[in-house]
Amino acid sequence: MSKTLTNDMTVGSPIKHIIKFTIPLLIGNIFQVLYNMVDTIIVGRTISVEALAAVGAAGAVTFLIVGFALGFTNGLSIIVAQRFGAGDPDGVRRSVGMGIYLSIAASVLLTVISTLSARSFLEFMNTPADIIDDAYSYLIVIYSGITFQLFYNYISCVIRALGDSKTPLYFLLIACVINIILDLTFIINFHMGVAGAGFATIIAQALSGVLCLIYVAKKFPQLHLTRKDFKWDNQFALRHLSLAIPMAFQMSVTAIGVMVVQGVLNTFGSTVIAGYTAANKIEQLISQPQISFGLAMATFVGQNYGAMKEKRIREGVRKCSAVVLLFTLATVTIVLIFSNQIAGIFMDSGTDPSLKENVIFYTRTYLKIAGVFYFFLSILFVFRNSLQGMGNSGIVLCGSAVELTARIILSLVLAKVLTSLYGEFYGYLGVCAAGPIAWLSACTLFVVSYFVKIKKLPEIFRKQRELKELDNAEHMY
Repeated sequence: MSKTLTNDMTVGSPIKHIIKFTIPLLIGNIFQVLYNMVDTIIVGRTISVEALAAVGAAGAVTFLIVGFALGFTNGLSIIVAQRFGAGDPDGVRRSVGMGIYLSIAASVLLTVISTLSARSFLEFMNTPADIIDDAYSYLIVIYSGITFQLFYNYISCVIRALGDSKTPLYFLLIACVINIILDLTFIINFHMGVAGAGFATIIAQALSGVLCLIYVAKKFPQLHLTRKDFKWDNQFALRHLSLAIPMAFQMSVTAIGVMVVQGVLNTFGSTVIAGYTAANKIEQLISQPQISFGLAMATFVGQNYGAMKEKRIREGVRKCSAVVLLFTLATVTIVLIFSNQIAGIFMDSGTDPSLKENVIFYTRTYLKIAGVFYFFLSILFVFRNSLQGMGNSGIVLCGSAVELTARIILSLVLAKVLTSLYGEFYGYLGVCAAGPIAWLSACTLFVVSYFVKIKKLPEIFRKQRELKELDNAEHMY
């Protein structure tokens, strides 16, 4: 395999590999969040606070389907990473071929389901009448472009599985620039409202995906597939689905929890929704170091699991955990100090001062509550993705179920009880606390599961080596 663009993470310093891989990934993820934030900022500053709330209300429903798609493509690429770590180029190409089949099927299914159910989801969440039409128009555009999102993300996931996190970054930057230009054009010049922000996003992703595919065709000869790489194999397909579906459901389960929380928030009015929306956009940005290190660990652990190097997995997880906790401390400190100024960028200077002050207050309140729990969230990403890299999709799904259950129960109960006892503001505090407590619950399960799994690895690898030696001996005769 070519070593020019790919990166073999089974040799050399684990933490150097992880950091080197994470930096381009982190920059790319930050830009991805920024270009999603651009939609929100431009909508809030050029249209109205109600439009800002509409994009926020649609965001929870968007994540249900789009999150499933992202998790699905990430799960499909795990076998690519394992085969690359095992030095099996044919296995890499066969995995990519199977991933293409499954991605096409998923894109068709998700597009049909999401576009037909979009309005019902918004109504189920008690979306206020003054924002539901805008929320729906934004949502239906995003859902119509799911194929483009799957297309771009699967290519990016395959490239990252080979150890190259730089190439996806370049095309993400291109998408970011295109998105900003189209946002301004569609919303300000063409007066397309919140739907214009949706069109800008999917067009940017489609163009970036096409450019990425052209680049891969020229620069990654090891990904040049032939007809035999597209041969259908039921067992091989099931192996991919056994990793992709739990990871996809993990993302969607989180989204369901977010939808329940959004449904509770929708009863508090558009000002609270706008404040919570701004806080969530900020949270998406400051959590990118944790997410990026987590994705790096999925590739690092996947390659070393394929190479049967248990000690490197231990060292990588241990050192990555220390680094990501330091990043979390730095980002939380900065955001808490400058929370007022950061929240203010989502609204125009001409916004009514009292309204603006209320939105900022609700934004700051959430960040103060969640900030304490971001340390657990950082560990959650590292250990969850490490387990996924080892193929433990079942426990990842269980952890997602734990997080979902905790988030739903706490948001419903705390909001209702605290509102009835002390008033609406305390109900909002309960909603803000539900998600962070759910992170703690899932984090505990993943940490315990990791240490149980890591103790079993020497025996697992011993059996794999014996089977490999037996297979080689049989081929000799």
